[in-house]
Amino acid sequence: MDRAKYVALLGAGALLGSVSTIFVLKLLQRRGAQQWSKNTAELNGMEGCTATHKRNDKVANEDLLNDDIVSEHLTRNIQFFGFESQRKVTASYVVVIGLGGVGSHAASLLLRSGVGKLLLVDFDQVSLSSLNRHAVATRADVGIPKALCLKEHFLSIFPECQIDAKVLLYDASSEEEILSGHPDFVLDCIDNIDTKVALLAACARRGLKVLSATGAGARADPTRIRIADLRESTNDPLSRAVRHRLRKDHGIEGGIPVVFSLEKPKVKLLPFKGPSGEEENPSDYQIVPGFRVRIIPVLGSIPAIFGQVMASYVVTQLAELQVQTEPVVNFDMDHYHTLHQRLIEHEESLYGSAVHVQVDVEEVMYIAKELWHGRSAREQFAKDVGRGMWRSVNELMLVRWDCTKPASVSNLILLKFKEADEHESRTIDDIKKEEPEFYNRVTSVLKRAELDFGL
Repeated sequence: MDRAKYVALLGAGALLGSVSTIFVLKLLQRRGAQQWSKNTAELNGMEGCTATHKRNDKVANEDLLNDDIVSEHLTRNIQFFGFESQRKVTASYVVVIGLGGVGSHAASLLLRSGVGKLLLVDFDQVSLSSLNRHAVATRADVGIPKALCLKEHFLSIFPECQIDAKVLLYDASSEEEILSGHPDFVLDCIDNIDTKVALLAACARRGLKVLSATGAGARADPTRIRIADLRESTNDPLSRAVRHRLRKDHGIEGGIPVVFSLEKPKVKLLPFKGPSGEEENPSDYQIVPGFRVRIIPVLGSIPAIFGQVMASYVVTQLAELQVQTEPVVNFDMDHYHTLHQRLIEHEESLYGSAVHVQVDVEEVMYIAKELWHGRSAREQFAKDVGRGMWRSVNELMLVRWDCTKPASVSNLILLKFKEADEHESRTIDDIKKEEPEFYNRVTSVLKRAELDFGL
């Protein structure tokens, strides 16, 4: 009997799938006929394509989800985000600058995720050597500008998206043309320092949200890719140079999220050899001043992952889905043991016993790393990054948020020694009354611990 029910369920599922497929195919056939009629009319001069490109308002993009084909295309996203949040993605406008191994994959995933309007910018052409990492380029595309190559392929994937392609080098003269139009996000996938710094400074000046990719070449470990503030990126010469230039030339200390790898580069640039086979000065062969000539050794999967990480970050931001990125905290297990031991000693000193310490070293690691990002609960933003975090543990300790409750995973905060003394001289009611913003922020973080541990 059970076998018969199982077979019946399989049959019903197959029938439902077939009906859905036939329905979608009919819609696609109807869409194809409409598109053929439209193209014929355009060729006959009966209507222009101007109207299509003028649909720049967000209402038009939001209405895309009312289209049966588009809603079926984005059904998994709708299930994940919810309909209204996906509408925000579909109504968004994103600019992607630099369409190589990182940018092409970022743009591709943004398109497939339903971003309603894209501006694709790159001055370069598809080359044979870029085929190991480009998202869509084929040998037939070699010699075609990357921006036009992507647009052509993208229109076959999501033709309802408004796609503009510019074969342009970003600089001061093209800034207005590229950054005007109030984009919801700008993706910096440029690998030239001067251009990168100019773009990031312009985004900061214009108040535009920007996500920047650092060096993806010469790496092999996908598990070390992170998103963090530019100040926190390590083991990346490009990040280091960009940080220095932004601070020196534009007074920008941080506040720019970047995708980077914690991994040290595995290989270096090879010596440049000219047509004669002799080593020569690469700058003598530059088509555009300041841009590299030598090919950086690249494992194609790494820049692809960089781009996909960027797209995921941007889409969740556009959908207003709160995602807590893993902090870049360079503590090792000895540091967590130290924090755990300090907690035990402090409890014994203050309460005469450590019997109410309800956390082990693994939970201390979660509290310090995931909840408080390796810094005092009083610091909203990172001041010490990289090696500074190793030193900061010397002045941090875990204390109870509410002294009337046990030292549990949802009742411990990370504070500096002096801050801990002051905290323990006050009640929770005092803090709530005198510092409501701090109180709300801490209780929100501790609520997350309750949810994570099912408390």
